Amino acid sequence: MLKAIILAAGAGTRMKSKKPKVLHEVCGISMIEHVLRASESAGVSDSVVVIGHQAEAVRQELSGRNLKFALQLERLGTGHAAMQATGKMPDQGTVLVLCGDTTLVRGETLAGLIRHHNEEKNSVTVLTASLDEPFGYGRIIKDCEGNLLGIVEEKDADEDERAIKEINSGMYCFDAASLKESLKDLENGNSQGEYYLTDTVGILRGLGKRAGTYEIEDPLEILGVNNRVQLSTAEQTMKSRINTRHMLSGVTIMSPADTTIGIDVKIEPDTVVFPGSQLKGATSIGPDCEIGPYAILENAKVGAGTAIRQSTVVDSSVGKDAKIGPYAYLRPGSIIENNVKLGDFVEVKNSTVGEGSKASHLAYIGDADIGKRVNISCGVVFVNYDGKNKHRTKVGDDVFIGCNVNLVAPVIVNNKAYVAAGTTVTEAVPEGALCIGRSRQENKEKWVERKWSAEYNADK
Repeated sequence: MLKAIILAAGAGTRMKSKKPKVLHEVCGISMIEHVLRASESAGVSDSVVVIGHQAEAVRQELSGRNLKFALQLERLGTGHAAMQATGKMPDQGTVLVLCGDTTLVRGETLAGLIRHHNEEKNSVTVLTASLDEPFGYGRIIKDCEGNLLGIVEEKDADEDERAIKEINSGMYCFDAASLKESLKDLENGNSQGEYYLTDTVGILRGLGKRAGTYEIEDPLEILGVNNRVQLSTAEQTMKSRINTRHMLSGVTIMSPADTTIGIDVKIEPDTVVFPGSQLKGATSIGPDCEIGPYAILENAKVGAGTAIRQSTVVDSSVGKDAKIGPYAYLRPGSIIENNVKLGDFVEVKNSTVGEGSKASHLAYIGDADIGKRVNISCGVVFVNYDGKNKHRTKVGDDVFIGCNVNLVAPVIVNNKAYVAAGTTVTEAVPEGALCIGRSRQENKEKWVERKWSAEYNADK
């Protein structure tokens, strides 16, 4: 039985933010969500999250997960935080204790920690790393044979202890019974007046139990995020991991440093992502696509062979072999079917655009159901709002809509109809009909000469 305690009660004052620290995002999801996913991939089946500062906000953010919560009303140290959770933990099994801001820890690292802990039959195993500049971290104290003796916090360390390079990550693997036993004996007789979780190591050794370490090679995995600079480091590191994963899976990313891809984004092989693109949320992109440059896709579904250039797609889907952009905007609820072309400055909202249809430039398509092979010319506006309510427009198959047409919803344009340029459509257009709704042109001969005779003759 593998459980986890996630420490997430801190105020995070150095972030200088209204938002709880652990809810700040790295590559599209909160820091604590990264930690939870890593623990789950290592085999954790049940987690207790210790909350305190803005507890309800953290609880609400994680409400979609099957978690237990423990409330730390006073921030009296990491040991005190763990005490709040032990009542929700079993007496048997293995317990990981993790920090809610260690965004970069990998699931395979935690799995290695657990495996080493079990193989060594330890009561506690501390995840450690060696740093050239270990300032601020607790130091790992070992004897001459490499046996773990204890952990000394930076503020309590003497000069010799501060020279030690191996540091405590703040992440541990405990035997559940040993964790509960050691927490009962914690004291706060230190410079901070806090209950240190690190002191459990010395307590367990004093009880004759085994304590050990598991050192990792990449110290970035244990980076705790306490300010915006460290948040940026975590973001850039995670971004590099994500981009590398996609490139090794057959995706071309032309400029990884200028491309942001969220952790949940899926991209199939032979797609090319051009510089400046941002792919967010649950976006999925098929094979052989061209995305960007400077495309923004959020919760977008894109079919094979589609090109999206300098455009934004939000909560919408685009079919196969479509051409979107440059400078198109697909707002939520848009369904763009196969072989559709939407050109520059075309905005689509909550609409379906049928297969083979095109709006090459300068059009607004709102609350519309458009059939197949429809031509929407320059300047067309689907007038969907009457000042109080939104209404829908339906356009059939093989319809031609000329330039500067207004379609005032609710209205239907039936199959194979033509709508002449400059028309305002307010009534249904029959199948195969030509709709013209504009005043007749009148030419007044020699009007300029009569109106402006002096200027007109001077120009000759």
